[in-house]
Amino acid sequence: MNRLSWFNVTSLTIGFAFLYLPMVILIAYSFNESKLVTVWAGFSTKWYGELLRNEAFLDAAWVTVKVAVLSSTLATVLGTMAAYVLVRGGRFLGRTLFSGMIYAPLVMPEVITGLSLLLLFIGIGLDRGVLTIVLAHTTFSMCYVSVVVSSRLLSFDRSLEEAALDLGCSGFDAFRLVTLPIIAPAVIAGWLLAFTLSLDDLVIASFTAGPAATTLPIKIFSAVRLGVSPEINALSTIMIGIVTVGVIGASLISKRNALRQKRDERDAARA
Repeated sequence: MNRLSWFNVTSLTIGFAFLYLPMVILIAYSFNESKLVTVWAGFSTKWYGELLRNEAFLDAAWVTVKVAVLSSTLATVLGTMAAYVLVRGGRFLGRTLFSGMIYAPLVMPEVITGLSLLLLFIGIGLDRGVLTIVLAHTTFSMCYVSVVVSSRLLSFDRSLEEAALDLGCSGFDAFRLVTLPIIAPAVIAGWLLAFTLSLDDLVIASFTAGPAATTLPIKIFSAVRLGVSPEINALSTIMIGIVTVGVIGASLISKRNALRQKRDERDAARA
């Protein structure tokens, strides 16, 4: 086993410090007594209380969560269907055009996507609000779900489906009872990815949001333009905590499933 050299240790230290030191500073100053974010005046949690009494931030957070849940669910359903068609549909007329339209948002600049959706909503007379943000987020996040699910379908053993069909299942029942449970980790991963992208989006939401529907990234960006307040530090700390808990939870679930799968394989080999 090779030992770490001083160069590797230094490189890792600088890299991790560059990535995570700003977050640590932000978390520390969210507990600052002073209203000035650059001057430490003692430990305090009052800004978290102020944040909970800030109706504007709370309303924006609710809109963001609602949009993320709806858009990621729609993106997961549509992305899974698109992936199934691309992998299992074989060669059909318009397949190249269909796949190009599915994967186009991956390389399309967000400004172009947001502007085109804005022009579309104006052209059809659809008022901007929660619905338009959900449609916009579904449009650009569906391709990510399709990529994740497609990679799992490509490695899927189709003999399992064929066995279900031979036992009397219809095509839909075989997909529902056999295929979907096996590709469920990829579907869940796609949903989580779409959910994260929706929570993080600023550019597309700024084009498709209306006065009555402001997402949290838009609200934070508008507030930061007037100066960073301790409430924003507290809000960012809460978001970092939620993401950290989610990542740790997903890692623990993944490890538990891997251990369970190894145990099942070992029991099957013994039998």
